[in-house]
Amino acid sequence: MASQLNQVFMNMLINASHAIGDGNHGKITIRTGTENGMVWVEFSDTGKGIAPENLNRIFDPFFTTKPVGKGTGLGLSLSFGIIEKHHGRIEVESEVGNGATFRVWLPVRQSREEKT
Repeated sequence: MASQLNQVFMNMLINASHAIGDGNHGKITIRTGTENGMVWVEFSDTGKGIAPENLNRIFDPFFTTKPVGKGTGLGLSLSFGIIEKHHGRIEVESEVGNGATFRVWLPVRQSREEKT
């Protein structure tokens, strides 16, 4: 599970850095917390944000807003699958021009068979 979570968290950081763009001075903030038997890790950026019409598609396989050759559209889809497999969820809030915030929720405890 640790390597899978590493993949999810790296993807969140890479996406945040891409949203800020090359040569721009933005900020990525990582926060953590617990609530009702769940832990969360939140990734916020000061990038370009996500257009409202794309918000319901960002977890679809092969969906990308990046130019051809710059992204496969698999990162968020794979991350969503990993988190869902571990009975968690990913929430996203974004406003065009004001960045995005992704919050990854996972249960504090996993059953023994889910730990593989």
